[in-house]
Amino acid sequence: MRGSPVSKFWKVAVYEYTRHVLRRRFLFGLLSVPFMIALMVGVIYLLIITQMNNKPIGYVDLSGLLANPQSSPELLSPGPQVKIIPFTTEALARQALDSDQIQAYYVLDANYMQTGQARLVARKQPDSSVQNQFLAFLRTNLLSGQPQQVAQRILEGNNLVVRSADGTRQVGENDWFNVLVPFIAGLAFMIAIFSTSGYLMQAVVEEKENRTMEVLITSVSSQQLMGGKIIGIIGVGLTQVLAWFGVGILAILLGRNVIPWMRGIHMSLDTAALLTISFIPSFVMIAALMAAVGATVTEAREGQQITGLFTLPIAVPYWLAAVILNNPNGPMAVVLSFFPLTAPATLAMRIGLVQIPTWQFILNILILVLTALGALWLAGRTFRLGMLQYGQRLSLRQIFGRPARGGASR
Repeated sequence: MRGSPVSKFWKVAVYEYTRHVLRRRFLFGLLSVPFMIALMVGVIYLLIITQMNNKPIGYVDLSGLLANPQSSPELLSPGPQVKIIPFTTEALARQALDSDQIQAYYVLDANYMQTGQARLVARKQPDSSVQNQFLAFLRTNLLSGQPQQVAQRILEGNNLVVRSADGTRQVGENDWFNVLVPFIAGLAFMIAIFSTSGYLMQAVVEEKENRTMEVLITSVSSQQLMGGKIIGIIGVGLTQVLAWFGVGILAILLGRNVIPWMRGIHMSLDTAALLTISFIPSFVMIAALMAAVGATVTEAREGQQITGLFTLPIAVPYWLAAVILNNPNGPMAVVLSFFPLTAPATLAMRIGLVQIPTWQFILNILILVLTALGALWLAGRTFRLGMLQYGQRLSLRQIFGRPARGGASR
């Protein structure tokens, strides 16, 4: 392989990236996650829609409140907006109910304005969304004589805002999904790490078994080869994550036209930047550790058993999610943020809830960067030693001990 050390490095990275991205297995994994999510959401939505009764509901107004009714506000829950039909007498409403023209009707007695009580007549109690539509219809007309700003404020209802003690973060009742966005990003990051880093470990083991490494090492150095492989596999992971988030953003943009509550979903650029800064060195670290494991073992199955020792800690923050979410700046959350393997998921949870102190975040990133550099060094060293001891498993003493005199390495 001709060229400068930098060009050789990038040639390895591009080759590693393209050979994984163009595989059917990768394309299947890339498309299967959004497809399964879309399928589950679609099934749940269809179940909700099919169980909902979209027949009209009626009302009999004996109080005079709805003499000139105003239209009800926009529906904020899944399902169609049911039609609300007035009846002059309860006998006509009952006849429509018996003939299955309506699913229910309300009766507002003459003293409704004093008592505030209305009677619901139905064979089967309507869904809560249908009842909420009629209640919203009543509230709109009850407030018709009020100033528009006052009526709008009452119709919107209360919006409880929880603010952190230091005043740096606040979360409203309608912001619940925005708190989950970093949490979901952490899960997507974990899935991408496990899948793409596994590709790298398996590739290293296979190239050792078929002795392709011995051919490659005659053209590039071990640092160029391992560094290029790690950068290439990071590109594969980023492609996977960006594709998933692209599908998610597209789904949200399309869903806003159908489901109004989705219009409140957003993610600030600051949060996205902080997550990116923490995820990239974590990705490098784990990919390098996977490559190091691949260089130390003789079979892919053996490597999968070893990687479980440091992949399990990555999921620990989700096991302790209740503790972290209850006190995101507490001792448990802070400690897990400083440990490299648990830092990515813990930081993702904390960023969605509180303002992480600047010194903590800088120290977290510094630890992740140093750990990533150490993992890169470890991957290069284990690869060189593995080439010298083909078909033999490396021990920890050999990896971290001094190289034997006369041991050539490139």
